[in-house]
Amino acid sequence: MNEAVRKADKSKLIKGATGDWEIVIGMEVHAQVTSNAKLFSGASTAFGAEPNANVSLVDAAMPGMLPVINRYCVEQAVRTGLGLKAQINLYSVFDRKNYFYPDLPQGYQISQYKQPVVGEGKVLLDMADGETIEVGIERLHLEQDAGKLMHDQHPTMSFVDLNRSGVALMEIVSKPDMRCADEAKAYVSKLRTILRYLGTCDGDMEKGSLRADINVSVRRPGEPFGTRCEVKNVNSIRFMGQAIDYEAHRQVGILEDGGEIVQETRLFDPRKGETRSMRNKEEAHDYRYFPDPDLLPLELDEAWVKEIEATLPELPDEKKDRLMGDYGLTPYDAGILVADRAAADYFEAVAEGRDAKLAVNWVMGDLAGHANAKGVSIAEAGVSPEQLGTILDLIGDGTISGKIAKDVLEIVVAEGGDPARIVEERGLRQVTDTGAIEAVVDEIVAANPEQAEQVKTKPKTIGWFVGQVMKATGGKANPQAVNEILKRRLGID
Repeated sequence: MNEAVRKADKSKLIKGATGDWEIVIGMEVHAQVTSNAKLFSGASTAFGAEPNANVSLVDAAMPGMLPVINRYCVEQAVRTGLGLKAQINLYSVFDRKNYFYPDLPQGYQISQYKQPVVGEGKVLLDMADGETIEVGIERLHLEQDAGKLMHDQHPTMSFVDLNRSGVALMEIVSKPDMRCADEAKAYVSKLRTILRYLGTCDGDMEKGSLRADINVSVRRPGEPFGTRCEVKNVNSIRFMGQAIDYEAHRQVGILEDGGEIVQETRLFDPRKGETRSMRNKEEAHDYRYFPDPDLLPLELDEAWVKEIEATLPELPDEKKDRLMGDYGLTPYDAGILVADRAAADYFEAVAEGRDAKLAVNWVMGDLAGHANAKGVSIAEAGVSPEQLGTILDLIGDGTISGKIAKDVLEIVVAEGGDPARIVEERGLRQVTDTGAIEAVVDEIVAANPEQAEQVKTKPKTIGWFVGQVMKATGGKANPQAVNEILKRRLGID
């Protein structure tokens, strides 16, 4: 739902002393392009190299060095635009954005301004309350990253590392369509998922591959947009939520005290949980944009764009719809799965030819629990889809119970091996011999006459007997058989 038709949601408003306020949020996400070489040079983009190890003469802005566009980075930008259902502009221009900073050796950044490679698109957000929100994409443009200043290497000087200088970035600019921190966090999460599906950005926020500038303003519901402040370079989704909440309440406090919001750039301090002023917000004319004279306009062939489109993978929204249709998953289960492409693929491998509901419960339940304990993804938990599938087959044919299956899974996680062989070698096969179960039931009922009488008046207390039988059989008794035999023995319909 976009700004033109979206009404203020009372649950998302800030309750001020003088009335309600609505937060308006737009985001500029900087995503590092997955590419072995930089945008305008052949220098490596490998993370973690020694300072200034991945720097070409172009990156260092040596006299006479000319930029040469990396075709693959352009292809990655186009692929991303197609994944965002956006307009691909066959004609775009690189501009010089002029500003002076020690880690920008050229004295300008090569970027795109009025004519970006990608135009308007959209991202759909499935919120926890079931609401679907459409966030518009204003544009996506390519630009080069700056270097990095290191202030802790010397007592009186700052050092400059140019390894990142010239690395290709996609700046993805949203429309001001978000109205609370949860929507903004959902937007960045969804955008990161799409980029990972496409293979155009790894989304690793700890390494700086994905970071965001957040534009926050407040207004009375239904009134024009207020003055916005930009919170710069936030590289954690959790911190994004905190920064938005703090900044919105800060602005409300100023306005309710009769003050005015000054348009500025701010930084978020995660230790204090607050934003602080960095500098007055620059306008476009402050950067003195003009077309880069060293680079010709970028002209794309429509047939080439079609070729790229034909290679797109199944994207999250389409995959979610298919999982719901093919496997009967709930929107919630399907949404959780598609957030991680490897987890969705893992589930499908397990569910093939099996009970899909049972499969998703085990993948998102017990297996996910083991993965979280190890600090890895589901696909890296140490259990192959074939191993988990075998465990589900053993449950399905009655060889083991669900409880024993949990023990088998734990053994597989810790030691590996074939689940079927583990069951046989360790004597974990479920007891289905009704005669053996009846003997245990008779013994427990005889030893607990008072509980047996109580069950006749309070049938739900039969669970105590079930637990005793399972305990006596080491969890190997077939639970269904235990229930049936107990009901018959205790005279419960």
